[in-house]
Parts: sequence; structure tokens; C-alpha cells
Amino acid sequence: MSAREHIEIELKFDVDAGRAVPDLSGLPGVDSVTGPVEENLDATYFDTENLDLTDHRITLRRRIGGHDEGWHLKRPGNAGGRRELQAPLGPLTADGDLDATVPEDILDPVRVHVRGRRLDPIATIATRRLISEARDADDRVLAVLCADIVTADSLLPGGSCHTWAEWEFELVEGGRELLPEAEALLRGAGARTASAASKLARAIGATPAHSGVPRLTSSPTALELVVAELARHREQLVDVDPRVRADEEDAVHQMRVATRRLRSVLRAFRGVIDGPKVDRLDAELKELASILGVVRDAEVTAERYRDLLADEDASETVRDRLVGEQLRRRSRGQRSAVAALNSSRYFSLLDALDDLLVRPPAGADAEMPAKKALRDAVRGSAKKVRKAQATADGLETDSADWVEQMHTVRKRAKRLRYVADSGASLGTRKYAATASAAKKIQSALGDSNDASLSRELIAEVVHSVTDPADAFVLGRLDAREQAAHDAALRTYERVAESL
Repeated sequence: MSAREHIEIELKFDVDAGRAVPDLSGLPGVDSVTGPVEENLDATYFDTENLDLTDHRITLRRRIGGHDEGWHLKRPGNAGGRRELQAPLGPLTADGDLDATVPEDILDPVRVHVRGRRLDPIATIATRRLISEARDADDRVLAVLCADIVTADSLLPGGSCHTWAEWEFELVEGGRELLPEAEALLRGAGARTASAASKLARAIGATPAHSGVPRLTSSPTALELVVAELARHREQLVDVDPRVRADEEDAVHQMRVATRRLRSVLRAFRGVIDGPKVDRLDAELKELASILGVVRDAEVTAERYRDLLADEDASETVRDRLVGEQLRRRSRGQRSAVAALNSSRYFSLLDALDDLLVRPPAGADAEMPAKKALRDAVRGSAKKVRKAQATADGLETDSADWVEQMHTVRKRAKRLRYVADSGASLGTRKYAATASAAKKIQSALGDSNDASLSRELIAEVVHSVTDPADAFVLGRLDAREQAAHDAALRTYERVAESL
């Protein structure tokens, strides 16, 4: 049985032990209340030695007893809810004990935090629970009220045992409009604001929360700006990691963008942050972007050919060579990408990035005002774009050297765009026009390059088909791609001088 996930939306309150729960039948839409049903739950919570999961408001537990016995992973969700992923308990060991190995489906979404570190028990929590269900006229369960008596033992050094009572009101099929009514009802019955966000937090006490992206002061230094920008893109990379593993739509693209933005900051602000640590991190990010690029390029190419063939009477052979092969290439690339994300090399990259944010190797310009450093970085990046353009202008159009040089122009325009976007951290739109112009150059040259690569692939397929009808269709596609290439270059010529 595979893992399943739902969004947990609940209210949590402290309450005096023995306090009678109120009647839920007065809540909007509630027709009847069933229960209470008693459950006895024994949960063991796991984390790394450094509490990496707790640090990111993530809880991982193995629960025995109750209707949802098994492994539970809770992560922050959207709109105030929590994402809860559940999986069955594993098999018994040869000694008859429960296997403490975390299921792969549960571990995958948090590998980016756990990395290669060991997961050990950090607390045990025993709960005596009385469950009441609020149902509507169609007998749907709108919400449940859990009255808990909790005994928690912290397994951390210096930990202790605590016992307390609490109420949890959790939505099932009911809407959020129930929450304020339920809160008023429960508080009226003696409920108080919970002293901790979760049972685990109360069991082990306060721990340092993940700092995320640091806030800039009113007059930040260049180093503060760079660290904030690196932290922002680091957050994007870490956030999208589980989605790449789950092969969600656009996830690979977002992770690839995050790696490129990180590299752009490292390269554009070389006088602000510098040294061997920066060089090594830049090289590792480049390798990661390359691995992700195989997946992204294949999915983009497959979609391109789907669109091109939509109005064509193409045979299955042609469709398979153009679309099917790209999808298979993407599938192989996805497996390789996930393998890379499970590697010690990737975990070392994440550790190095975290270390860089805590101990950034300051360069000679580290104490420069952030606004001046940004201005210099934007000017320097724009100058490199113009220099690459000037070199391309001296080459024969469509020659091998020209194609390679235009690729350089595109890469430098992309870096300029990302650097100019850093102005958002300073609350300035001074470089918004520069970022927009760089994006137009990048997009136009990207479209031109994609069309050229597509024509090369079409030419390969032409040589492998024997049906004249297939050759005719491929010829039409080639002509359309030639037109797309020429149109993209005309667009580039219009925007080339906009920097």
C-alpha cells in the first residue's frame, strides 16, 4: 500500500484534564454527533541529531494504535494547513519488533533536509484519545473533536516527561467556515490557546527555527545583499526538491532556474564574495543544472513537436521519433536526476551552500553599500553582454563560430537578467527595465536556438524514414522551424540594442 497525503486543518487548545467536551450539534451544518470513541496511541518521533526536521517545522512519527496507525510525515502547507503524508507500518524484524526503517515514500519528501544523516527517536508520546464526529444530514463527517490526555517523554539530552490535556478540532469534509464557530464554542467550554504548536514541540521544548531569507537592514552592505539573494534562491531549490522527486509538473524547470540564479549571484558579485568555497560551489551547481537540463530540454522538445504535429497528418512512426523518443529521453533523465538528488555529492552541495550562508567568504568589496554593489554588478554584466554581441557581429551569420557566440550572448543576457532582478531585495525597480530587456534578448535567442536544434533532429529523422508521406510532413516541419528561427532572429535584432 503506497503513501497517501491530505491537508490537515485543525484548531488546537490546552484544556484542564477531565473537562467535558461541548455539544457540537450547534455548529452550522451539523445534524448529529457520534461518539466518543476511545483510541490509545503510542507514537515515536524521529529526527536527525541536529533536529533538521524540527528546524523546518516538520514532524516524522511512527504511530501504533488508532484508525490511522502507521508512519506520518507532517509538513507546512498552504493557507494555514499542514500536509500530512501517511504510510503503513513496516514488517516485523526477526526479533518480532517493529522495523524502525522509515519508508521510502515518507522519506523522499524530506531527504533534502535529512540528507545522509541518521534518523533517531527524539521523543515518545502516548495519547488516550476520545473522538467525537460531527456529521451533516447526509451522514458526512464534517469534523472531529479529539479530547486527548497526553504523556510525552523527550529522548533528547536533559529531556523530561510531561503530561497534559488538549482538544483538537480537525476538519474532515467541512468547510473553513466551521472554524470560527468551533473556536468560540470550545473556548466557551474552557479551552485555552495552546502553549505549543504540536505535541512534539511541547515534548522537547523550544528549538531554533529555520531562519529562511534574512531581512535586509535599511542600509545593507554588499555582503548582506548577496547572502540574502543566495538564501532566497536556496529556499526555492530546497522547496522544489520534493516536487522533482515526485516528478511534478514544472518542478525540474524551477529547480534548474534556482541553480542558475545561485550561480549568477556567485559570479556577478565576485568582489563581494570570493574564494575557493565559491569556486567549488559554482562548479557543483553547474553540474546539477546540467543533469536537470537533460530532463527539461527533453520535455520542452516533446511539447514543441506535439504542437508542430497537431495540425499535421503524421504517421505514428514520425510521432514516435519526434515526440515518443523525447519522452523516453525525459524518463531516463528523470531517473538520473532523482539518483543525483539521492547522492552524497548533492547532499554535500547543500551542506556547502548552507555553510556559505552562515560563513560567507567576504571579498574586498564586502562592506561596500549594497546599492553600489548592485549597480556595479548590473553594469558589469551588461557590459559583458554588449561585448559578446560585438564579437558576434563580426562573424558570419549561421557559421559555427557565430552560433557558439550567440549562445554566449544568451547566457550572459540570462545572467544579467537574474542579477538585475536582485534589485527587488532592495525594494528598488531601478533595474527592472534592464532585466526586461535582458529577458527579451534571452528569449529571442533561445527561440532561435531551439528552432535550429529542432531542424537538426528533423534532418536525422528524414534520413531514417522510407515513406514519401513521412518525408513530406518532415519537410513541412523543417520549413516551419526555419521560419521560426528567422522570426526569432528578427526579434533579437529589434531588441539587441535595448540594454
